[in-house]
Amino acid sequence: MLDIIREAPLGQAIRFLTQNRLLQYPEEKPDFKLPEAYVAQLEIHEKQSNNGHASFSSAPGEASMARNNNVSRVRSDVHTIPYSSERVKAEKELEIERTKSLPIAPQKTSDGIVLVDWYTTDDPENPHNWSSFKKILITTIICVYTFIVYSASSIYAPSVEGVSEHFGVSIIAAELGLALFVLWYGVGGVVFGPLSEIPIVGRNPVYYVTFIIYFGISFPTAVVGNFGGLLVLRSLQGFFGSPALTNGGGTFADMYDLIYVPYQLSFWVYCAWGGPAIGPLIGGFATMFKGWRWPLWEIVWMNSFMLVVILCFLPETSAANLLMRRAKRLRKRVGDPRLQSQSEIDQRHLTASEILVGALVRPIEIMIKDPAILFVNIYTAFFYGVYYTFFEVFPLVFPPFYGFNLGQTGLAFLSCEVGATIGLLTYICYLYWYMVPDNIKNGLREQEHRLVPAIFGSVLLPIGLFMFAWTANAKIHWIVPLIGVVIFVIGMFWILQALFVYIPFSYPTYANSLFAGNDISRAAMAAGAIMYARPLFISLDVHKGVSVLAGLSAGGIPGTFVLYKYGGKLRARSKFAVRG
Repeated sequence: MLDIIREAPLGQAIRFLTQNRLLQYPEEKPDFKLPEAYVAQLEIHEKQSNNGHASFSSAPGEASMARNNNVSRVRSDVHTIPYSSERVKAEKELEIERTKSLPIAPQKTSDGIVLVDWYTTDDPENPHNWSSFKKILITTIICVYTFIVYSASSIYAPSVEGVSEHFGVSIIAAELGLALFVLWYGVGGVVFGPLSEIPIVGRNPVYYVTFIIYFGISFPTAVVGNFGGLLVLRSLQGFFGSPALTNGGGTFADMYDLIYVPYQLSFWVYCAWGGPAIGPLIGGFATMFKGWRWPLWEIVWMNSFMLVVILCFLPETSAANLLMRRAKRLRKRVGDPRLQSQSEIDQRHLTASEILVGALVRPIEIMIKDPAILFVNIYTAFFYGVYYTFFEVFPLVFPPFYGFNLGQTGLAFLSCEVGATIGLLTYICYLYWYMVPDNIKNGLREQEHRLVPAIFGSVLLPIGLFMFAWTANAKIHWIVPLIGVVIFVIGMFWILQALFVYIPFSYPTYANSLFAGNDISRAAMAAGAIMYARPLFISLDVHKGVSVLAGLSAGGIPGTFVLYKYGGKLRARSKFAVRG
């Protein structure tokens, strides 16, 4: 547990205040000895320099060590190998190697730099070697963090009428408090996603700095006295809460091998859907009994708990950042500037323009030039927007047709949670009994093989929506339209899981850029859906309005099938995708 606290913001603060006397790393302890492989490399270079030679012969035993550690080097750099069968094979070999505690021989560049790496194959500081308890704890923290931030978006929905009355604005204007939150967490993803990939920054500062700001903004949001200020503060909440969804996938990839990451992604996406579904339930009853500001105070309370957890128990997981700091400690201990990490060298050549292009320009370029990504972004943005129309259509259905009050209408959103739970359990079964064993036995097949759940999910979307549209009637029990919602959410969950795996496997070099582009596409559509939903349903009535959305969603069925059938040919023509 101490190593978790040491890497968390609290531990780093304790180290700073005690000048590193408490919670020390191995390199800072008096009994630390530089591994022999590093000593040999440094000594050999000294001999070369003294003798004036540009090259050298291996020291006794060094060739043997290099041979023994051939696969070990692959283990330390496995994250640089593209998503392929070769990577799965390497990870399987290296998983076995972790049990042997073999020393990893450091590599040396042509200019004499000794690259700092993990000391052994079972190095406890390597996130892939962390205990199951530690990995599960971090995964749980990220999932709860995501749940709390996303519930803060929809917890505002029951307050819309109160905001409208208090500030004297229309219902449509009051809904901007939800729409802007959703829009700006898409914008935040474009900023904070690439930022967390910079080695000197890492994952953790992005998480805790933004969450501290997010927590601080929650107080004035709950007491703001003018409508414009409320909208600005809700926008900032969305912006600084965005790392929850932007960077979670990267954190999981830091700790888990390739074929097991979909398990963590499943729970993570489940929390992303569960948050908006639970928000109206929490906010609905609070608004009924305490007024429209009370849900905004509930955000403060949830954030208080989450802030303590993040500051105390969320460690850094980025290998690039961890090795960079290890190299810095070794240079201080040994006094030799030649000890550097690969991430330090890479970072020197990283420019602000490259980060900007990767975050803003490249996602748009790929979407325009690659029809597969264009379809993925449009399709996911569309049904994500449909999901957010529920926050407008439920109040138009359940109070007038079934006599639900505000709290009971919030309970209706539990149907979304039920759908997501069924989607999660069935997808986990699919991974456990088919996909993961198949990957282990046969390696990674072509990327389109991962789209099978999306094909079934695309069929469920219009079925669920049509069922909701034409059974939302006072003469039909309220459970029937909610079953339609459950069916819709199951389909949506399967599609997202499949596409969230398909994108990085097909476009590994540009995965971060593509996820950022997909995030902002979905957020923009959802924000727009919140604004157009009420006029649509009032103008056409609920039955016809939802039927329009159901009919449009049916277009995803042939689109998904075409991507499954001809995706390989499309990738063969794309300069961005991997072939095969």
